[in-house]
Amino acid sequence: MPAAKSELDRPHTLVLPPVPYALALLASWWLERQGHALGLGLGQATFPLAGLLVGAGLVLFLWTLYTFWRHHTTVNPYRAATELCTNGPFAFSRNPIYVGDWCIYLGLMIWLKTFWPLVFAPLVWLIVRYGVIRHEEAHLEAKFGEAYRAYRARVRRWL
Repeated sequence: MPAAKSELDRPHTLVLPPVPYALALLASWWLERQGHALGLGLGQATFPLAGLLVGAGLVLFLWTLYTFWRHHTTVNPYRAATELCTNGPFAFSRNPIYVGDWCIYLGLMIWLKTFWPLVFAPLVWLIVRYGVIRHEEAHLEAKFGEAYRAYRARVRRWL
């Protein structure tokens, strides 16, 4: 069955991808400060782990941006892809930016020393998976067809 023309035009992403992570972290910080403590009980010794996770997420994000730039395609989730990226970080994950977002999210959870982000994590995952990734995947399949299906069979969505 041919894809609707609209799927070829662009992904129909429902939410800007960083928003669910940012809102969950902001709500976590707010709840913790309002006295609804779910503290992790972590000391200063965990800050290097937080920094490592945030750093890994940022490196993955920059590597992905560089890969998009080399392929002359967009990182904008509301614009059409012009080329299917399958190398660089895309050789390991179909969604390296979102893997990086999770690293940053967990690193900030440790830095904030609160368990609240884990409480919100399933909701964040659902929003990203069904409000963003589902639409991006439909667009890529409509635009690149068999090439995308072969790539999808070869590379996992996350890791």
